[in-house]
Amino acid sequence: MRRTVSSSAAREVAETTAVAEVLQQAVTTGRQIAVTSIRGGSGKTTVAALLSTTYAHYRQDPVLVVEADPALGSLPLRLGAESLRWTIGDLAGLVEPQMSLLDVTGYLVQLPDNAWLLPGSQGQVGAMLDTRGYERVMVSLRRYFGVTVVDCETLPAEVARTALSAAQARVLTVPATLEGLASTHAVLEWMRGLPRSVTTSTVVLLTETVPHTGLDLDKAAGQLKETGASVRVLPYDRHLAAGGAIRTDLLARATRQAATELAAEVFRLSQTRR
Repeated sequence: MRRTVSSSAAREVAETTAVAEVLQQAVTTGRQIAVTSIRGGSGKTTVAALLSTTYAHYRQDPVLVVEADPALGSLPLRLGAESLRWTIGDLAGLVEPQMSLLDVTGYLVQLPDNAWLLPGSQGQVGAMLDTRGYERVMVSLRRYFGVTVVDCETLPAEVARTALSAAQARVLTVPATLEGLASTHAVLEWMRGLPRSVTTSTVVLLTETVPHTGLDLDKAAGQLKETGASVRVLPYDRHLAAGGAIRTDLLARATRQAATELAAEVFRLSQTRR
């Protein structure tokens, strides 16, 4: 029994170390990771918050999380932002190539662990954001941050398509329901028509929004992998389901592990593309 327990513990430590090494790899240019969904209720914003929190915890360089959604999103709430400043639409008319990091962060909301938030709105519905403004902001900010996580609109919105094409890796969140799985194949086929064939650098994340879904997730994941995308599962978590600011210390161990492994896989995929 001691040998079994010791072997299991050693294996867990080795796996954790390997994941941490991936997350801490240096980058020559900032990596953009887009998180989107095909419908509401898939946990898209929650996943974006989990990813940005994970990168900020492991990395030494600044991490940016952008809310590229003109709707009244919940990303600031999930990240525990106490106040909002400039929006991504505001910054599109202000950002200049000669700005320093200090200049840029003056427009952002500071989060723990050297992370920064650029919200999509200031609590107002219908904030304006077009593809030209989005591209201007992202191109200008890319060099300041090692990793940028983008909480996109629901597909197939125009800004979401632009964000998916520009990102080096993507996460497509799908509710672990029969309806969610049925529509995912069509979306993955559509994504193959985007520039650079983004499917192979996309991770499909099946999110359990309720306990005991009754679905065979292993079988569902196998079917989705046939499209060329990677597939992972984010298990149901009572703390995430409750809403509000995410506290990693209140997450279940399985949730923390799933979020960390997802962050590592997406970051690894982002490293394979320019």
